[in-house]
Amino acid sequence: MHPKDLRIENFTYALPDERIAKYPLEQRDASRLLVYKDGLITEDTYHHISGHIPTGALMAFNQTKVVHARLLFNKPTGGAIEVFCLEPHASLPDMQTAMLQKGQVWWNCLVGSAKKWKDGIALHLQCPEAGFTLSATMVNKHEGYYTIQLDWDNPELTFAEVLHHAGKVPLPPYINREAGIKDATTYQTIFATDEGSVAAPTAGLHFTAHIMDSLAAKGIGAAYVTLHVGAGTFKPVKSATMHEHDMHAEWIEVGQQAIQQLLQQKGPIVAVGTTSLRTLESLYWIGNKLVQGQPVDWAGIAVNQWVPYETEATCTTEEAFTALLSHMHANSLGKIITRTQILIAPGYQFRVISGLVTNFHQPQSTLLLLVAALIGDDWREVYNYAMGHGFRFLSYGDGSLLWRKT
Repeated sequence: MHPKDLRIENFTYALPDERIAKYPLEQRDASRLLVYKDGLITEDTYHHISGHIPTGALMAFNQTKVVHARLLFNKPTGGAIEVFCLEPHASLPDMQTAMLQKGQVWWNCLVGSAKKWKDGIALHLQCPEAGFTLSATMVNKHEGYYTIQLDWDNPELTFAEVLHHAGKVPLPPYINREAGIKDATTYQTIFATDEGSVAAPTAGLHFTAHIMDSLAAKGIGAAYVTLHVGAGTFKPVKSATMHEHDMHAEWIEVGQQAIQQLLQQKGPIVAVGTTSLRTLESLYWIGNKLVQGQPVDWAGIAVNQWVPYETEATCTTEEAFTALLSHMHANSLGKIITRTQILIAPGYQFRVISGLVTNFHQPQSTLLLLVAALIGDDWREVYNYAMGHGFRFLSYGDGSLLWRKT
């Protein structure tokens, strides 16, 4: 079956609100870990995850950093309007460039109570402790979002610094509470470096310095990639079949070192999070295009959602990564920077990864489809077990280590 024909109603389960974790555990690696391998389910905690990963494996981590994307502006007549920063305007070439802008930037945003924002009226947000005022002016209205011009009167500050001072942590809507002071730390991985996400790569939230040390001591490698998580990760599938669902596109950045590690890896590769997995699998399809001599839309979307199902895979993983490195060397590129829209659903043939560390996902979501692609219909057994044994769900919840069904 082509994934276009999948009916989303077949990928659902009952998730009571009380099973959604509203707060993280005090100790990150105390979260419970469900391990699925060869059809068997066992339990442990993240503290001991290295015991479930073989020596010689390579784990891929998403080092994106969550930005304070929620901005609360004041109207001249009183009241407030929330602006949620989604992604840079298309006039900016990549996320890093956008975050380093000074004085002014255009951003695509969601706007709460947009009808109360009259045309031509600038909104303001005072940040006296950081010495600037942030102003917002509506530029364009699009289907589902707005382009907003953001100006600040301290030209020494980058937009990343402006967001840090002026914004709030963008907790997922299902957590259903205001972000607190602790969330600035707990909703961030310990290896976050590249600013640009509006949601955390939540599988990575469980990892601690102890875990990283225990992995290294066992001879398990670590590779770092970046996928800037967009709000589309929470976008529900509203169509009956996947044919009508428009998968969201997200920025990826991968350096030469990571691609070299992937190329040289002989043992299993384990993605920490669905975002890392989507990045690694996207790299294969980009490399496959290069091997075939096909054009890659680097400035747009390098991998659209149906490429894996409608393009012939003519090269090995090794050949794909070799082609990527050759392209980088030929063009003096330190990083691959582009966007991916890849949709991984049942019917997908994995090219790179053997295992996945991931939290438990929402019913009828593209993330649940990805899990089903990895372990087949056993996803129901995994989720039934987690529900029946008191596991905590979604971003601040417990997680799992899933080995690909062969």
